[in-house]
Amino acid sequence: MSGPGRSAALRVKLDLAAPVLDAATAALWEPSGRARRYVAYLYAMHALVRASVPLMERAARRCAELAPGDPVAGPLGRYLERHIEEERGHDEWLLADLAAAGADPAAARDGLGAPVVAGLAGAQYYWIEHHHPVALLGYIRVLEGHAPAPRLADRLAARTGLPAAAFRTVRDHADLDSGHLAALDALLDDLPLTPGQEAAVAVSALHTTDGVTRLFLQLAAIPGGSA
Repeated sequence: MSGPGRSAALRVKLDLAAPVLDAATAALWEPSGRARRYVAYLYAMHALVRASVPLMERAARRCAELAPGDPVAGPLGRYLERHIEEERGHDEWLLADLAAAGADPAAARDGLGAPVVAGLAGAQYYWIEHHHPVALLGYIRVLEGHAPAPRLADRLAARTGLPAAAFRTVRDHADLDSGHLAALDALLDDLPLTPGQEAAVAVSALHTTDGVTRLFLQLAAIPGGSA
């Protein structure tokens, strides 16, 4: 498949997995213990987001190694270079959110990160190194396609009692990621992918969906108080 149908075909695959991920997301924001789970969510998101720019930087370097003989590597590398700058510093947003929530940012900076988070990022390193950096687009597609819902930050602030300053990342990503998603879909439709590369993007996306679902279910299982 090529052209405009490619991003739509990926969306159909992801839609089949969406109900399970949506249920995990809903469980994460159940009322009981919501404030405690939100702080745990910030720690988990920091562990995930701090890997994003290094992943894209490695993928961009692989693109440079593959070009000019690889027709996908050039445009993919240019997209990644732009997106790196769009995403740079977002891990610092999460540290500021943790501080505003009364948590310890140093615990996030120094933390090991949950195995499920390491599995999410680690699979991408494997595919970048041993298959093709285009696989990373499946990872990006899921993370940006499952951005926080509009007004989620306001609802969580009202229902957890945490200060509004603790929700900067949730609030800004609800605004930013829809535009990023449109650009990614356009890239997927324009790239001259082989069938194998198209399959790699889909495998990466479904693996990411599974990992994010498992992460959210783990967070949802955290007991808490009444907040």
